[in-house]
Formats: sequence, C-alpha cells, structure tokens
Amino acid sequence: MRAILAGAFILWAGAAPAADVKVKIDNFTFTPDSVTVHVGDTVVWDNEDDIPHTVTEKDKIFRSAALDTGDAFSFTFTTSGEVTYFCSLHAHMVGKIIVVP
Repeated sequence: MRAILAGAFILWAGAAPAADVKVKIDNFTFTPDSVTVHVGDTVVWDNEDDIPHTVTEKDKIFRSAALDTGDAFSFTFTTSGEVTYFCSLHAHMVGKIIVVP
C-alpha cells in the first residue's frame, strides 16, 4: 500500500502546474516574439503601447478586440503545435507560440 501511495505522490508531484506566460505589446512589437509553453498554459498579452493593437491567430482560432493601452488579452492553449499570430491593425507585427505537451 505504501508503494502505491508513494508512486501516486511522485506522479502528482512531478506534474507541472499550468503557468501564465506574459507577452508585452510595445513599440509595434510583441516581446518576446516567440515563446514556448506547455499544453494548459495561458499566454497573456499586455498592451503597453500608446495606441491600440490586436492579437489575432492566423486562422482566427483566437482574436482579441482592439486592446487600448493597459488592456490585456489571454488565451489558454489546449493542444500542442505551432501557432502564429499578428496584429490585425498592424500586419507587420507578428509572433509565434510553440505549444509542447
């Protein structure tokens, strides 16, 4: 019985909790422009620029409203893969999220 409980504890203790990963929007850039997260993690984009921006996944899996200065948008990733996104108001602003299991 102790071995079973010890094994269950090791499995539970080894699981990483979901995390919030921050991406800053400032000076017409996403910083960092590429991040790696795990399935279950949430990315939070904070607009620190003095004009509105959006966060739009290229296939529109997610899309924020226009974010004014001080606004934020978040998305929780539930599947692994590579996700590219851009600002629909300033298409030269691009970023990438790499989601790993």
